[in-house]
Amino acid sequence: MMQITSTTRRPNCSATMVARISCLLLVVWPGYCSGQNTRCDPNKVMTAEACAKCHVNEVQSWKKTPHYQTFDELGRRPEAIEICSKLGLRSVKRSDVCIDCHFTTKQINNRNKPISGVSCESCHGASQDWLNVHNDYGGPTATKQTESEAHANTRFKQSVSFGMRNTRNLYEIASSCLNCHTVPNEELVNVGGHNAGSEDFELVSWSQGQVRHNFLRSGGNRNASSDPARIRVMFVVGLMADLEYSTRATSKATSKSDYGTKVANRAARTAVKLFECQQKIQDPNVQLALQAFAGAELRLNNAASLLEIADQIQSAGKRFAVEADGNRLSSLDGLLPHPSQYK
Repeated sequence: MMQITSTTRRPNCSATMVARISCLLLVVWPGYCSGQNTRCDPNKVMTAEACAKCHVNEVQSWKKTPHYQTFDELGRRPEAIEICSKLGLRSVKRSDVCIDCHFTTKQINNRNKPISGVSCESCHGASQDWLNVHNDYGGPTATKQTESEAHANTRFKQSVSFGMRNTRNLYEIASSCLNCHTVPNEELVNVGGHNAGSEDFELVSWSQGQVRHNFLRSGGNRNASSDPARIRVMFVVGLMADLEYSTRATSKATSKSDYGTKVANRAARTAVKLFECQQKIQDPNVQLALQAFAGAELRLNNAASLLEIADQIQSAGKRFAVEADGNRLSSLDGLLPHPSQYK
């Protein structure tokens, strides 16, 4: 079995490192993962209507996306019906295998019931514990326009501590996406015939197109685009998070399978792309992530080692998201997707 050995752990990125990483593209990697992660607690979901009280434009934008439309459309698609049939499932709305990624669920009469497609709380966390804090601008008569900067910072930190996903941290955003755009379920892929994740997922192009809902930056007047500096950081963060999640997906490998091959090849392709970025920016956190992945031993039943590597990639990615200055990353511009490529 091909492996990337510790000899690739060099102080600087090299052609040897990328060559060894590229070899992974030829490896048949078996894979298994027991199931998908629940993205928000159904007991604490308040629904998109609760968000719409303040975020009218955002919710209206969401209603034009596949994330919203999947609630009514997914169950009627022939491929979804076929997958359920192969797995012995009644329907996509009656199986935890499907609802954790395709729907937002709320506990009703002791049952987790799908109430919408992928919604606000699917990505930003179930809001029961943090909604009131998030909406408090400093008293009953205070507004967002009159809120002090100190209060805004405190409100944000408290909201995060109560479970709101940190929208200021790009790694948190990428993690929300990749939690579902990688599919950690061997049976779902090999038996059901489901895709092994969104193989062409890339954070910039997938987040800056039709799912973008950045109305806060313009005071609600327009759906603002991210500036070039943020886009550069986002591009690298997306690759680092993809590498982490692809590595996690392969960590439960137990037998040769179509699923395992695809998720392992995805990780290898992502590592090569991240290496291309590193050649231009020479960032210490990106280097740490690449070195961690280059130390992966590609063999079966190696979960502990691979999960440790994924944790190292995550740590490096989170630090990069906080420390990186996008204004100094203009050398990446040739690698970034053009706005015409946004999904």
